[in-house]
Amino acid sequence: MKKRVVVTGLGALTPVGLTVEDFWKAITEGKSGVDNITYFDTAEFDTKFAAELKGFDPLNYMDRKISQRIDPFTQYAMVASDMAIADSGLAEGSYNKDRVGVIYGSGIGGMWTYHKQQNILYERGGKPDRISPFFIPMLIADIAAGRISIKYGLRGPNYATTSACATSANSIIDSVMIIQRGDADVMITGGSEAVICPMGVGGFNALKALSTRNDAPQKASRPFDKNRDGFVMGEGGATLVLESLEHAKARGARIYCELKGIGMTADAHHITDPSPNGEGVARAMKIAIADAGIKPEDIDVINAHGTSTPPNDRNESAAIRSVFGEHAYKMNVHSIKSMVGHLLGAAGAVECISAILSIRGGMVPPTINYEEKDPDCDLNYTPNTAVRRTVNTVMSDNSGFGGHNTAIIFQKYEE
Repeated sequence: MKKRVVVTGLGALTPVGLTVEDFWKAITEGKSGVDNITYFDTAEFDTKFAAELKGFDPLNYMDRKISQRIDPFTQYAMVASDMAIADSGLAEGSYNKDRVGVIYGSGIGGMWTYHKQQNILYERGGKPDRISPFFIPMLIADIAAGRISIKYGLRGPNYATTSACATSANSIIDSVMIIQRGDADVMITGGSEAVICPMGVGGFNALKALSTRNDAPQKASRPFDKNRDGFVMGEGGATLVLESLEHAKARGARIYCELKGIGMTADAHHITDPSPNGEGVARAMKIAIADAGIKPEDIDVINAHGTSTPPNDRNESAAIRSVFGEHAYKMNVHSIKSMVGHLLGAAGAVECISAILSIRGGMVPPTINYEEKDPDCDLNYTPNTAVRRTVNTVMSDNSGFGGHNTAIIFQKYEE
């Protein structure tokens, strides 16, 4: 028998709020975190807006020495994890540190660090003597997981996942499997990203993946809308504390919900485009439903990947129809990327937090900026206004460049 896994702690830094509470309030009110980029001069860029982490100052959370030796993506990871651990009620000395692990991902890693250190190299005429000795430890994508484990002395399984926009969903899935097989009692898991920088925006512009709706930035992220023209880059970090049910009960933890089912597949199709009709996503959903031991019609809500790109939204909608049949039209489907943008490697984790809070709060956040129906996207996307309803079971799905697909099912906890 696989161990049951529950969620006991949440932490989030997002473009619409620097706490879980502020994040939830903003997305249920349909507020957008998108605006013109302030981090660098965008005069020569096709896209001049993004969903920045507004109001974040690392010195409010850590000392200056540490803040200068870690990339923003690691800052976000550490702060979100501090929040989640505090929220979980895990107290020093109340758990076996050998039995607590960290799996924490980033789709790209320290891109700001690479940008700044490369500029130093060029300014020195190619002489490497001014490159920081912290350059590599700041850059590598696994350093967030390492830093979190070092801070708390957590000696269980520790590594990073990197699967583009499915990264933090894969982190969560790996953490579930580690608990289920008995290799850890508690896992700190999630993802972070900080690539609103010249190479990040320029690179995605070169790929023609970003919206260029510069005249109306807050209207740019419009998942499933007929006039969508690309995704909006976001940034931030999100962390979940997962525990085996017996460990959580033994310490009297507050349980948000149960993590009921997981699924992973590959498209094996194309480096950036999804497989036709969302076939890979559909298989991940079916695997997660089977793993949860439930029927498709037991799902109340789908927290969709919903990137606001023409191929993703069309194929994801097809995947949902193929898995759920007529029930596809009875569920609420929604995309919080319409408000927070696409957090890339952190997207899965922040969307899982939204899914969990939908169960706790009996509320489905809206897909804002939904104005004109696309014939290929004909589901109930919870347009523009949050919906109150009983939510027992939510599926969150994510996909990433390279053909990675994930599906995670959360369910209201019952003894």
